[in-house]
Amino acid sequence: MSLLLPDSGLLFWMTLVFLVVFFVLWKWGFPSIIKMVNERKEYIDESLAKAEEANLRLASIQKQGEELLMEAREKQAQILREATNTRDAIVGQAQEKAHEESARILSEAKAEIESQKQAAIRDIRSQVAELSVQIAEKILQKELSSSAEQTQLIDRLLDEVASSNGTESK
Repeated sequence: MSLLLPDSGLLFWMTLVFLVVFFVLWKWGFPSIIKMVNERKEYIDESLAKAEEANLRLASIQKQGEELLMEAREKQAQILREATNTRDAIVGQAQEKAHEESARILSEAKAEIESQKQAAIRDIRSQVAELSVQIAEKILQKELSSSAEQTQLIDRLLDEVASSNGTESK
């Protein structure tokens, strides 16, 4: 058991060395260690604060990116709506112009047909008048005694005129 219990002289020197080492550490070692631990703690705290700030900035940037994306989508939708409206307006104007043009062409065609019809009527009237004059002239040139001869002459003249008009129109 004496081996387990130190001698009193040894105990004195161990205590004295312990106190000297403790004093030296307390005077010069512990402040350096505490200073290094505090610096390390401050560095870690600053790093955590910077990381938190970076996370906040990242969240802010993501939010701004989403807002910009949403704004871009809204502008895209607005541009598409405007393009659709413009296209519809242009198509409507083109259709309206086409309807007006077709109505104008139809009106001009009807006017041309009416003009040609009136010209044909005038031509027919002048031919009838001319034929009437020719018939009257021939009747007057030949004095006929009976009405049967007059009717026969008129029929023959009409046949001649009809046959001459038939050959002219061909």
